[in-house]
Amino acid sequence: MNLDLTWRLLKGGGRRGLLGAWLTLGAVAVSTALLLFAVAANSAFQARAERGAWRNPVPATSSAVAIEASRFDFVRDRAITVVDLAALDGRTPEPPPGLPRFPAPGEVWLSPALAELARELPADQLAERYPAPKGVLGDEALIHPDELVAVVGRQADAPEMTAARSDDWLLGKPPVKVASLAGTPSEDAEAYRMLSLVASVLMAVPLLVFGGAAARLTVARRDQRLAALRLVGATPGQVVGMTVTEAVIVALAGALAGAAAFALAVPLLAGIEMQGGRWFAADLFPGPLVLAGVLVAVPLLVGLSAVAGLRRVVVSPLGVAKRETPPAMRFVRVLALLAVLAVFPMLTRGTSVSIIAVALALAFLCVNLAGPWVVGLIGRITAGTARSPARLLAGRRLVDDPRSAWRTVSGVALTGFVAGFLGLLSPATFDQDAGGPPQLRITAPAGHADQVVRQARERLREAGVTAEVKPVQDVVVAALGSSAGEAEVDRARTALTGLVAGRTPTTKADDGRFGVEILADVRVGTIVVLSVSFLVAIASSGITAMSSVLDRRQTYGLLRLAGTPLSVLDRARRSETLIPLAVMGGGAILVGAFCAMPFMIGGVNATGAITLGACVVAGFAGVIGAGALSRPLLRSVTADPAPRPD
Repeated sequence: MNLDLTWRLLKGGGRRGLLGAWLTLGAVAVSTALLLFAVAANSAFQARAERGAWRNPVPATSSAVAIEASRFDFVRDRAITVVDLAALDGRTPEPPPGLPRFPAPGEVWLSPALAELARELPADQLAERYPAPKGVLGDEALIHPDELVAVVGRQADAPEMTAARSDDWLLGKPPVKVASLAGTPSEDAEAYRMLSLVASVLMAVPLLVFGGAAARLTVARRDQRLAALRLVGATPGQVVGMTVTEAVIVALAGALAGAAAFALAVPLLAGIEMQGGRWFAADLFPGPLVLAGVLVAVPLLVGLSAVAGLRRVVVSPLGVAKRETPPAMRFVRVLALLAVLAVFPMLTRGTSVSIIAVALALAFLCVNLAGPWVVGLIGRITAGTARSPARLLAGRRLVDDPRSAWRTVSGVALTGFVAGFLGLLSPATFDQDAGGPPQLRITAPAGHADQVVRQARERLREAGVTAEVKPVQDVVVAALGSSAGEAEVDRARTALTGLVAGRTPTTKADDGRFGVEILADVRVGTIVVLSVSFLVAIASSGITAMSSVLDRRQTYGLLRLAGTPLSVLDRARRSETLIPLAVMGGGAILVGAFCAMPFMIGGVNATGAITLGACVVAGFAGVIGAGALSRPLLRSVTADPAPRPD
């Protein structure tokens, strides 16, 4: 009976009543699609960490079966991961992922991208470093599709498996006896996972708030309708049942539409370059349990949010029907925000990234909790200082329903929190100015620098590379000509390959390449998080602005009958959005900046300041543009100002 009555009431609302349901469906679809993206980012970095774990060996605690070492080589401004493997005598190790068998001594296996690059470039620039490749690595061995990886089989007593190497993981891994090639996620993989967790919180919390607010769209129309049913005899259980039925059905349809939109967008998302390359599309699809959890959680959240708004209808249906102003909210909402901000620096001091993520989520939610109270206060100040009809109408509207006004600006305000947090953390660039001609450097064994210098000169001369080679303590430096380009540098690299076992000739730019890559990825991540946040903010502003017009169509009609010009109503509607936006947006930016202070290294740089300024401009422009889209609807609902029977 509840389902049939719910459907009849929904249809009875006419075209505008169905428009409210479509707005809710659209809001849920947007939040679901972006929530799946936030969840998929974590699972994607987890998949990368697991696929690359075999290159980060774990020392054997019992019987070792192989020796593993790794280092980085470079070509055309790209890094090559070189993994040296050697089976111990009498042992048959399991092969690495992506290989049919364990590589025999002298065998070389290349990733598809590296094999293709070796065919494209002249042999003396790359292919001669890895002669006669045996085969191609499968995707299971790669972090991303474009990764350059070489697996080289060695003898257990070969110099590459016995010579000392650096313990700095940025340069590679020294030879380690292992019981298996299972390995463990590397340090950089763990760093990316931590960053993705923080980014997911920054994206997911506004999405959950937006999804919950979707259930309250056209809340005034629904409250009046349900209050009328209560007054004619409907029980509280029937009212709750109809509300849950309507909200969950619409939300489930929106969640399914959002999941379909996310699936269609995966090929585009896979093109975002992070950690050195594109993504495998399969990494971006969340697992079946995660997908099912999102599709269940989103309608459940919308249903609970809808039920939470029924208190006035169930307790005082006559007050709803008479349009009485609800009691003001309490200052405890602001106290909760202040309490979280007071303990935030202590929560982020020497704790795990999970605790930091929880602290950020609490700060987010408390900003959302305090928002309606502050909007109500802004409304009282605006109404008390009004000098025009439009401003007076805006102030009275903010006082009458601060929750609805907050829903219109909450998306941009929460995005201001993200912008304030990320704006202070935008990293500066590393100084990569090497100065002078390119130089290749390679560390020689202690006391053997002169011998390595002679060998380096001979190899470069045979390769036809002009260079000045000299020792600087235990480092051999080969300074190429000032006109040397990428091709000349790669020819010199190839000529010097194997000069010192386990060592790679590198330039100054090579040594800082991974730091530059991480900073570039942080910037890409910042852009992605802010893009998602602004998409949510603009969608939230547009949808809630249209919903607000539908909620107040009878009020607008009565004001038009009283002679209020449409331009005054439109200015009042803009004022009730822009005034709280300026206050709450600025406050949220300050709260985000405060939460970022414990993580700052150095002062605010120009990149962060520009990012923050661009966010402020984009936020206001997005809200103004979204509000303009609802202007035709306002004109439509006031075209016939006669009161409607519904």
